Order: sequence, then structure tokens, then C-alpha cells
Amino acid sequence: MEKLLDHINQISDLKKLNYQDKIKLSEELREYIIQIVSKNGGHLASNLGVVELTIALHSVFDVPKDKIIWDVGHQTYVHKILTGRKEQMSTLRQLNGIAGFVKTCESEYDCFDTGHSSTSISVAAGMARARDVRKEKNSVIAVIGDGALTGGMALEALNDVGSSNTNLIVILNDNEMSISKNVGGISIFLNKIRTRKVYTSSNNYIKKVVNKIPHIGKYIIHSVRKLKYGIKQLMIPNMMFEDMGYRYIGPIDGHDIEKIESILKIAKGLDGPILIHVVTKKGKGYKPAEENPDKYHSTGPFKIETGEAISKKKPDYSKAFGEALVKLAEKNDKIVAITAAMKDGTGLTKFSKMFPERFFDIGIAEQHAIGMAAGMAKDGMIPVVPIYSSFYQRGYDQVIHDVCIQNLPVILCADRAGIVGNDGETHQGIYDLSFFRIVPNLTIMAPKNFEELSNMLEFAVSFQKPIVIRYPRGGEGEVVFSKQEPIELGKAEVLTEGSDFSIIAIGKMVQRAIKVKERLEKEGIKTEVINARFLKPLDEDTILESIKKTKHVITIEDNIIDGGLGSSVIEAVEEKIPFKVKAKKFGYPDEFIKHGSVDEIEKQYGLDVESIVKYCLKEMGR
Repeated sequence: MEKLLDHINQISDLKKLNYQDKIKLSEELREYIIQIVSKNGGHLASNLGVVELTIALHSVFDVPKDKIIWDVGHQTYVHKILTGRKEQMSTLRQLNGIAGFVKTCESEYDCFDTGHSSTSISVAAGMARARDVRKEKNSVIAVIGDGALTGGMALEALNDVGSSNTNLIVILNDNEMSISKNVGGISIFLNKIRTRKVYTSSNNYIKKVVNKIPHIGKYIIHSVRKLKYGIKQLMIPNMMFEDMGYRYIGPIDGHDIEKIESILKIAKGLDGPILIHVVTKKGKGYKPAEENPDKYHSTGPFKIETGEAISKKKPDYSKAFGEALVKLAEKNDKIVAITAAMKDGTGLTKFSKMFPERFFDIGIAEQHAIGMAAGMAKDGMIPVVPIYSSFYQRGYDQVIHDVCIQNLPVILCADRAGIVGNDGETHQGIYDLSFFRIVPNLTIMAPKNFEELSNMLEFAVSFQKPIVIRYPRGGEGEVVFSKQEPIELGKAEVLTEGSDFSIIAIGKMVQRAIKVKERLEKEGIKTEVINARFLKPLDEDTILESIKKTKHVITIEDNIIDGGLGSSVIEAVEEKIPFKVKAKKFGYPDEFIKHGSVDEIEKQYGLDVESIVKYCLKEMGR
């Protein structure tokens, strides 16, 4: 049976449809997205929630002349389909396929790359002001979720734009969810607006008619505005957006295309900053996602009929971290846990249930999370802050200024470190070893397996100084280690002894080093494998003793080459070994790593077993 979607290949095709056709199209789009994500994995619930909103935006505005900036950018599957990428959706998040986020290199309809939250209003303000400098007339629209509104950058931008008189439309997509359920004052405030069901909008036509009434037209408009604002203040306490300088419209049903379009058309003709509050349902149209939107925020392949994951979930580092933390917290009531809206993703669900008075979800606000942790540490607590590696970039100033200058006992857990795969450049956690290494007073560790993670966490709790524990996404690998020495500050672990090669690895790459050693052993090459454990302080004595013996060293890390483990080892070699040593650093180059599976990316950049073995054999003249 022929579908409407079959005939929608570009925006001009969409603009020809009537409202009934658009309703039918929205159903077909949901079916198509569910099919794609069930095979490829991806962000499901957020995309199902914005179908009608996206249709309305592209029906009213003239993209790419008009600019739509999508906050985070993970909710743009409908946008991609409507802007000429429908046939490419089968390659979503795959190596060399289209990205799961907005990418300017993919299409002229993507006006700005995004991947992290709370950035859209700042970017939109920049584009709107650039437009004004050029004296152009296009519209600029920022689409931001209510969860992202808790981010400091979003609030800074709201504050600036509200006092600017700049023509800019902010669409607040309010689905009561970020990844985990929203928390904080803004969530409470939006809930008040939703439950009161107050709906206000400005009508240009009525204003023009009334304004023409001789002598009293302008007075009537002024009086009505004052009356409307007064009623709002009575009905909705603390009308934050209007107090900040926005013309507030909403809340409106985000699944009523006709209503959204009518509001957008009005907003398009108004001057100054406008905030349109749209209420949507995350996961709409697919029952499993509606009932469990956090589970389907980002999902692997699944069976459409049941929502059941195709591959069974295995134990992972986040869960291992959560279990270990609970055990320590049972013995030590000074331990507290802080999350930036990622309770489930960072393994803190069990902790939050067992110790609710010691668990703090502060919303999407990494800077605040680390600053608050510093305050708690200063006052005698032991805060543990698990944040994804790529999101620690957002709290870097607080790590330096609030935690490390005062040498405070904050445990910074960098989850999703290394290559994370299909989310691409904005989420690859390959910089943390380098940017943490240069911070004074900061100790850095990375475990080779779950047991070592548990031991490192126990060590960190008693350490009483700033410390980073970084661990990857997913499980611990296939290697079973016969050795598990106690954790000592700055002490590496010699796993195997050899005379031909020294392999220094850290974190998950210790597993890789053992597999390389096993392959080389079959070729008669004796390899010494050292689990660095600590990047800082580096165990130079153990490492240099090995290198002096073998005169060949390779380092393996799931981090950029510059500034990480390899740099630390080579710097020590150059400073303290008087003779020439053959050295090779395996890691990621000075470039942004695009999306693809972890295995594909590691092979592409020569971090797979085959590539490392090939190098070693060549060095040995084989």
C-alpha cells in the first residue's frame, strides 16, 4: 500500500499537504523511525515525541534561509527525513552513514553541529545578532527541551536574550524528561504552568484593528496588556519568562499540528524574544517507549512487537561501579553520590534507593555538580561524582578551581571513557586522560576489569585527595587475569615478564595488551605487559626498568596520543634512559573521531590486535 511518506522527498513536498495529510504523515514517520531504530539502535523516545512539532516548524519556516538550532540534536530524525535524507536513514549511526545528531557536513538544512545539551539558545542568539548586523530578515529558532533548560549555559543565554530586543523564537519542548526524570526548580515551575492550563497568545490582527480606533486604540492595547500580565501573575506565580523579557505563549499541545502552526505563524510576525511552551509526550506512538521513556532514550536494536532488546544486556562498568559504591556506602556514611541527570546511565539507581538522603540529582548541570561536590568535601563528606567523560569537559573549570586548588577529596568518576561508538564526535571520551593529567593535585587511575574498579573505588574513598577513576562503556572483555595486586598509590602491575617488548597499557587496553602478548608468544616473541593503573603519578621505576631490559616499548590507550599515557612514558624515557629506545604510541590522532561501532573505529585507527601485532612483528624483522 502506497504511503504519503513515499512522496515526501524534500520540504517543498511537505508544504503542499493539508492538515489531515500531515496527521497521516506523522503516523507514518513514527512507524519509519521505529523500524530504523529497531535495527540500528538510536534515540527513540525523543524523536517520537517531536514528530508534529518538526512537521509544523518545516511547514511554517523556510529552512535553510530560516535557522532552526536543535538543542542536543539527538531528536532530529524527522528533520533529517524531511530534508532529503529519508533513503539514507538505513545507515543511521553506522560507519560512514548519517549521524544520529545534527551535522552541517551532511546537509545545508543542518545549520549548526550539536551533541551536548543547553547550547541552542546561545547559538541562536549569535545567529540572530549576525543577521541583525547584516540587516537581514530571516527567522532564528532555538528548540530546547525542558531538561536542557537546567543547564547553566541555557540560563545564561535566556538571561541575555530576554533583555536584548532581538527577534528570536525559543521553542521549549516540554516532555517532563531529559534522560532521567527532570528535577529542580525549573521542573517544578513548568509543572505549575502545565497544571494550571493557562493559555495566552497575542493576535496581530486584533491589535491592528484596535490600534485604528481614534484616540483610545493605543490606550486599550496598553490596558489589555497590563490586565493580561496581571491575571498571569495571579494564576501563575513567578512568571519567570515574561519577567525576563520574553513574550510567553503556552503551554500548547505539541501534537496538534494545526495549533502549533497557527502559533508559529503569529510568532514569526512578532518582534523581540518569544518563548513558545510546547508540551509533548516522549515516546509517543510506541507503547513501550511511552511507558518507559528513559529506557528508550537511547537504545540498541530491539524487537518492535515487544520492545525487547535483541542482544541481552551484559554486566557493564557503570553497574559494577554502582554495586561497589553501595557496598562502600553501607560502611561509610560520609559517602554521597551526585549525578547530573544521569542516575540510571551512571549506575546510581540502587544507591538512590538505598541512600536517598545521600543521593543528589541536580539536573543537567555538570559545573554545579562538581562545585557542589567541592562544597560537600570541604564540609567533611566524601562526594562521588560519576559523569560521562565527554561531559566532564563542561565542568573542567570546577575541577581545577573548586576541587584541585584546595586539594579536596572529591572522587571524579569518568564513565564512558574512550571510544563510545555510534554517538560520534561529541560523545567520544578520548580527551580526559590528557586534560586531567595537566591539573595539579589530581591523581588519575583506570581499571583493567570490574574487580580492579571496585578496588580503586575503595582506595579513592580512603585517599582523601582529588582523584579520577576513568572506565569505558560496556563490559570488561574476555581476558581473565590471574593477578590482582592491591592498589598502591602510583604503583603499576607487571602482568607478564618478557625480554623482547614492553607493552604499557591502561584501563580497558590492558585486555588488548594481553591478547597481543598471546599472539606474539606464538611467534616466539617474549612480551612484558604492564598495567599502568595510574597515569598520575606514573610508576616510572617499574616502567623504565622494563624498557631498559627490552629496548622496545609500545603504549596502548583509548585516548588521544598527545598528553596521555604514551606521552607520559616517552617523556620519562627521554629524560631518564641514556640510550636509544624504539617506541610507538597507540592511541587516537589529533582529530575528531566520527561515529561507527567501537570495533570498527579501533580497527580504523590501528588499535585492534591485528594492527598492533603487525607493528611488533615488523619491528622484530618478521
